Amino acid sequence: MNAIQVHKFGGASVKDADGVRNLLKVLQGFQSENLCVVLSAMGKTTNALERLCKSFFNKSFDTESILLEVKEYHNDLIKELFPSGNDELISAIENIYAELHWAIEEDQIKSYDYEYDQIVSQGEQLSTRIVASYLNSNGFEIDFIDARDLLRTDNTYREAKVEWLETNSLIHSNLKFSNSSIKRYLTQGFIGGTSENFTTTLGREGSDYTASIIAYCLNAKEVIIWKDVPGVLNADPKEWGKATLIDELSYFDAIELTYYGATVIHPKTIKPLQNKLIPLRVKSFLNPNSSGTLIRENKDQKRVTSYIFKKQQYLLSISTRDFSFIVEENLEEIFKAFNKSRVKINLMQQAALTFSVCLSAEEARWTSLLQELQTNYKVKYNDDCELITVRHYSENLPEEFAKRGAILLEQRSRHTLQYVIKSN
Repeated sequence: MNAIQVHKFGGASVKDADGVRNLLKVLQGFQSENLCVVLSAMGKTTNALERLCKSFFNKSFDTESILLEVKEYHNDLIKELFPSGNDELISAIENIYAELHWAIEEDQIKSYDYEYDQIVSQGEQLSTRIVASYLNSNGFEIDFIDARDLLRTDNTYREAKVEWLETNSLIHSNLKFSNSSIKRYLTQGFIGGTSENFTTTLGREGSDYTASIIAYCLNAKEVIIWKDVPGVLNADPKEWGKATLIDELSYFDAIELTYYGATVIHPKTIKPLQNKLIPLRVKSFLNPNSSGTLIRENKDQKRVTSYIFKKQQYLLSISTRDFSFIVEENLEEIFKAFNKSRVKINLMQQAALTFSVCLSAEEARWTSLLQELQTNYKVKYNDDCELITVRHYSENLPEEFAKRGAILLEQRSRHTLQYVIKSN
């Protein structure tokens, strides 16, 4: 079989008609490759659909107006891309709008996470229908395929776990590559399906992970993630004007950076690629001829100091009510509370009488966690904190970062330095 490349484009790459036209130009540079293209929702559609879900779940008055906003955005984009019309595409898009209408008209509301997946996943359905039609109408032949026919997951809504054996079988059954001709497919990132045909999502920004899953199953020769930045930078340029491009990263360092909160790649993306030594490139769709960042197996790679900023953090201090030591029995109960509330820990530190945790969580999960912990423990917390992580540090926190606020907690390991700062 001819080698296969997997390309992933995020929402910023197709936020408007010019972006879709540019996507075509980028892909035309890979005419001779077998391709599987993974696409996110357009622009800020996911944010809009999240607002729609919250409005529906809370029975707010603005549900229809938010849905109208989503429809108008996509309809305007379609008119610009297809000035002469496209009846087949419009029919497909209207069916997706109808699914959204049905979802928000349901009398029986299930869990928020379930409703979220059924509603928010439609953003990827809209983007892939539009882009597939545009590519084909401009001579770039590509087959549309629903990701729910490729990725089988469990029913952990909003953070679905991949059923790897069945997913591998589905991908090989539905993506038919051969030695005799070039084949291309376009599918959605972020979403999967259960054995009962319910839609699931893989976690916010999970399209990178989708590309990784497909590449793993197809033994792809390479994955390219197209971003609006030159590649992986050593800091968010919005937070630090001295940010520079990292030319190459090892799998290990990439995993570490994403674990600590670097947002350029989804945290789960790297491991499946590492397992089969599939290289990953992060490149700019604004400058596709640039080299970007290469992520591969490299044990001799030069270490680059990197800065990761996570805002809107909570810093909890958990202690027993009788001032006894925090021991293994307490930690077991504490971790069960985090698991039950589905809240992830970004940093933790234990003292004799307290267990400190830095985390980020949406309001409902934060409230659930507090209620669980306060049943048996005293809990104090600071909100609106910032977690700054420095990988491969050579000095203390730069003065310009320290000026952001008071340092509430500091933690060092051999390669990593972390600070929790209370914002000024």
